[in-house]
Amino acid sequence: MTLVVALAFTNLYPEEQRQVVAETMLNPAITAMLGPGYGIDNYHYGAIMGHQMALFTALTAGIMSILMVTKHTRGDEEEGRIEMVRSFPVGRLSNLGGALFVVCAANIVLALVIGFGLPALGIESIDLPGSLLYGAFIGVTGIFFAASTALFAQLTTTPRGTMGYSFAFLGIAYLVRAIGDVSSEALSMTSPLGWVLRTEVYVNNYWWPISLTLGVSLVVGAFAFYLNSIRDLDAGFIAAKPVKKYAPGSLRSPLGLGLRLQKGVLIAWAIGMYIFGASYGSILGDVATFFANNEMLQQMIPGGTVPLTEQYLAMIMTVLALCCGISTLLMILKLRGEEKKYRAIHLLSRAVSRPSIMVGYLSMAVVAGFVMLFLSGVGVWSAGAAVMEEPLSFRLVVNAALSLFPAILVMVGVAALLIGLAPRLTSLVWYYLGFTFFAAYFGKALQIPEGVKMLTPFGYVPEVPIESISFAEAAILTAVAIGLMVAGTMLYSKRDMQS
Repeated sequence: MTLVVALAFTNLYPEEQRQVVAETMLNPAITAMLGPGYGIDNYHYGAIMGHQMALFTALTAGIMSILMVTKHTRGDEEEGRIEMVRSFPVGRLSNLGGALFVVCAANIVLALVIGFGLPALGIESIDLPGSLLYGAFIGVTGIFFAASTALFAQLTTTPRGTMGYSFAFLGIAYLVRAIGDVSSEALSMTSPLGWVLRTEVYVNNYWWPISLTLGVSLVVGAFAFYLNSIRDLDAGFIAAKPVKKYAPGSLRSPLGLGLRLQKGVLIAWAIGMYIFGASYGSILGDVATFFANNEMLQQMIPGGTVPLTEQYLAMIMTVLALCCGISTLLMILKLRGEEKKYRAIHLLSRAVSRPSIMVGYLSMAVVAGFVMLFLSGVGVWSAGAAVMEEPLSFRLVVNAALSLFPAILVMVGVAALLIGLAPRLTSLVWYYLGFTFFAAYFGKALQIPEGVKMLTPFGYVPEVPIESISFAEAAILTAVAIGLMVAGTMLYSKRDMQS
């Protein structure tokens, strides 16, 4: 993706457009989202790449590291694999060492591929020294969050706790950096993301932030090894909350249990979708500058006679809705995960019916889809209101968001059908979501036939606010979604459970 985006920048920002875009990078909202601007006087492709892509690519590497370390430390510990391995002549630090070795190696390979791949594209100003620093920027960020996750794995007692603390730390680091970049450099330098952004890659190429981040990573990793050496297996240094003797009423139903299991995920996604919507809304005041005289960007928006900001709103709402679709699919596919871990069989051995379990998870997914869409719309509106002289109305933005809700319901219905019909093929819904994103977002720019987009539920949703809401189409999509959910529930009630 890094190499593809670098090539796309040559078409997105022609030479005569680069300095105009450079001025928009001084917008405080853009600074908070991407980091402080540099190389503004000569905003070449290297500066554009470093400023607009480095931070988010590094965040992706950080997320990768958090997930991998959690899975192979606390995840394996909870499943009993580490206890089995330790029954053989294996050192107690070997598992943590192996996990960190693999994750760090993955980040180093990623850094080298990016570092040598970018200059091979032959793009002006994207040279080898700057690209090696760019790759190191990505890799060292991933290594730092691998080390911090290893530390949290010693403090907590569950994979969910490790992941929760790790992602909270990642979010706080981003938030502190964002506030500091706008108001106080000293505050920004308290965040590891603030350190790596001081590399000013492709312009000044400072290497000291890489050394600083790597050094702190080694210290944090060494401390994680020490804690791992003195704690008991399945124990943590943060005491678990005492449990209640009797379950509260909210846990006496499949829906209540599902909400309890997914509470942290729901809260994290709700906050994330609001911030994601706000990041898109923060450039509503500069939309005209971004899209003026840029044919490729103009091809990606729906077009028409309505104002450019409303065309942009229709485009970003599709992206936000697809991201909301991820959260809803996670909700319903949790049911399949519970079955694979043999927990669903434990429930069904009691006085619990299969339809009640499926309906509980479906209800959770439907409500999550609605809430995530609403919050993303609120995020777009609130950030847009702060940067626009004549803000878009709240009703217009929220209607644009919620008009896509029936399409998300269809995605949930497809997942439910796969759970009931072919549980081993449930991963296909993720490929379908990826295909939907490609057809809906890049369809116009790549001149994909309209019939391809109609293979997805988003092909039947009007592009609000450019088009009016079609209640007939919304009703048909909702009916199709309900039909898929009913079929999935019936098939789930009749098939064998995994055993």
